[in-house]
Amino acid sequence: MLLAACGGGGQDGRSQKPIADDPVVEDPGPVHVHGLGVDPGDDSLFIATHTGLFRAAKDERKATRVAGRYQDTMAFTVVGAGHFMGSGHPDGRDKLPPFLGLIESRDGGDTWRPISLQGKVDFHLLEVSGRSVYGFGSDFETREPRFMASGDRGKRWGDRKIPEPLVSVAVDPRDAGHLIAAGESGLHVSRDAGAGWRPLGGRPGLLAWTAKDELYLVSRDGEVSVSRNDGGDWKAVGSVGGLPAAFDSTPRGRLLAALHDGTIKQSKDGGVTWQVRSTP
Repeated sequence: MLLAACGGGGQDGRSQKPIADDPVVEDPGPVHVHGLGVDPGDDSLFIATHTGLFRAAKDERKATRVAGRYQDTMAFTVVGAGHFMGSGHPDGRDKLPPFLGLIESRDGGDTWRPISLQGKVDFHLLEVSGRSVYGFGSDFETREPRFMASGDRGKRWGDRKIPEPLVSVAVDPRDAGHLIAAGESGLHVSRDAGAGWRPLGGRPGLLAWTAKDELYLVSRDGEVSVSRNDGGDWKAVGSVGGLPAAFDSTPRGRLLAALHDGTIKQSKDGGVTWQVRSTP
């Protein structure tokens, strides 16, 4: 994944220019967006993808690779300024197990350290609220889905039963034990940190719960809806203009959506209108 064509030494010891047929492997850029987040320290956008973590500064629309790393960051969430948590698979140059478990960066994604479950779990979804951490992914040994909860910032975990495999999880900003999750068939709610669930009306999609106590959902076709009574009723407000790959909110209430072509859009008016924030 690095530039491979370079001059070689000729028989006379002088360097030679690469010929036209020399193979060149270019940086693929952000491929398959898994997660989004905005650093509250400098308002920069971070894009977690299959091919690495990318950053677009506040006034930039083109994201650049962070620290030259190709770590497949499957799950990603911003905890604070320069402070991220994630999961996924290592950069091929790292001598690490294929499942990273829960990992953490405190320098804006330049370096990562393991917290727990290394080699055991690959989280695809990750939500952090205070000391509570929730993760959904797969078990290394069985490859079976696992939903887990931690009350000490990810050091110790407990398994939770879920009604079906999940595509999204949102945590009530007022109550870390109140969860709404989306599966392939519909929405589910838990009031006890995932110990028990019941069906909730509404079609499935990707979820984001803002600090204004508004729960947003973007459906498979890109339609954005909002609920102001914890998912009891939904009102369509707009569209992201494409098929969504990732969806999240910022501490300031903005909404972020990644499309499958790698375009990142944002909304500052509760999902009514959307503007391009970053291009692939």
